[in-house]
Amino acid sequence: MKWVSVFFFFTLLNASSNKKFNVLFIISDDLTYTALSSYGNKVCKTPNIDRLATKGVRFTQAFCQGTYCGPSRASFMSGYYPHATGALGYKSPRPQIGDRSTWSQHFRNHGYHAARVSKIYHMGVPGGIESGGDGADDPLSWDEKYNCKGPEWRAPGDGETLQKNPDGKRPVVGGNTFVVVEADGDDLVHSDGKAAAKAVELIRKYKDMEKPFWLGVGFVRPHVPFVAPRKYYTPFKPYSKMILPKKLPGNWDDIPQAGINYCTSENMQMDIRKQKKAVGGYYASVAYLDAQVGKVLNALDESGKRENTIVIFTSDHGFHLGEHDFWAKVSLRDESAKVPLIVSVPGKKPGVCHSFVELLDLYPTLSNLCGLPKQERLQGEDISPMLDDLSYEVREEAFCVAPMRTGFLLRNRKWAFIQYGEKLPAQLKGGFEHGRNGIELFNMEQDPQQFTNLANTLKYQPVVKSFRKKLENKLISIRTNDL
Repeated sequence: MKWVSVFFFFTLLNASSNKKFNVLFIISDDLTYTALSSYGNKVCKTPNIDRLATKGVRFTQAFCQGTYCGPSRASFMSGYYPHATGALGYKSPRPQIGDRSTWSQHFRNHGYHAARVSKIYHMGVPGGIESGGDGADDPLSWDEKYNCKGPEWRAPGDGETLQKNPDGKRPVVGGNTFVVVEADGDDLVHSDGKAAAKAVELIRKYKDMEKPFWLGVGFVRPHVPFVAPRKYYTPFKPYSKMILPKKLPGNWDDIPQAGINYCTSENMQMDIRKQKKAVGGYYASVAYLDAQVGKVLNALDESGKRENTIVIFTSDHGFHLGEHDFWAKVSLRDESAKVPLIVSVPGKKPGVCHSFVELLDLYPTLSNLCGLPKQERLQGEDISPMLDDLSYEVREEAFCVAPMRTGFLLRNRKWAFIQYGEKLPAQLKGGFEHGRNGIELFNMEQDPQQFTNLANTLKYQPVVKSFRKKLENKLISIRTNDL
């Protein structure tokens, strides 16, 4: 009887240890880490994201691999750097990767139920959200999928076009435009409210499901237009109290033309009043997003699945809110290239990690944490040891690209090196034939806000030369033979 009891005990223990974690992947759109209170913002309160941060590891040096939606999402879902596949635009990476498994597909192939709600691969905002289409989705990645239509800039309420509207006479317009709409109605009027409701419904449905799940929940805020129910604007009004980032005269004088972002206060014709309203509208969108994240996290807690579910929160890239008079994404400065990243794993202690990580690391890391077969082809790193040792490192630099600007970033603790317009090595698919050359070099220890470009200073030419060689080697190394 004793042997039977011992055998039964170890059988249960083994079964328990082999039980796979569920995965809840929550991703926002165009969210800069600087807008979250858990990352130090004193004006925009994000209590639900902060609550997750108290239960997980918050990464302070997490970088995207592409500074706009399409390349970034294709990269972390496929497991390849953007230039390895050539997926540099707004399309699915499927034609490039063939029968290789995407992140959720790998889980699906190994016993998981995979589902997405709203934007995981690229969807146009606001156009794709208004139409409710699939965008650049990949059907092989999912067992079930749901799109969440919303009125976007057409939402009833008080709206203003901030971009290229100097006399205030331009009507509220659609497109990828800085528009603020203080909307009538409640959360469920809009795409993100509907996405949260659908995610809650699915979590409840999965409560008694035997299979583990991989659930991706994609929120579209705070992507422009800045649309949210009125109540989310209240903490940020009057907009005149919003504080704009520090600006220096002649800030652009020492950077190449390609380093000036595509959206600036000047070319968008936004005066100080409009700039402050843009910040307030962005923060209101973030507050609305945070409330929806809270609904999903509450549903997970109520389902009884929290203690067996890994939760990830991040964004596809960052966003400028007036730093250097830059707005929106695309640039390779920290505000655009860095992302918030929180990873909460049952049984792991919470903490803050300052090691460099990339969104590309999520695929191999989650695969390892869930006991799935390793894939040597994946170009990210397994960062799971960081969850036990916050000082653990897998790389000296983070790497990011801005295809729209033909630019590349190598970022380590001391330096941010940015190179534009260079033709790619012959070994790499899709060399650049156009683009304006230029280099930026910032000492991140002495100049963390990146005001002084040292690339043309004689003293720092050895540093520039070293980074140019590192970049060339990096671009060669990411070109794989199996694509």
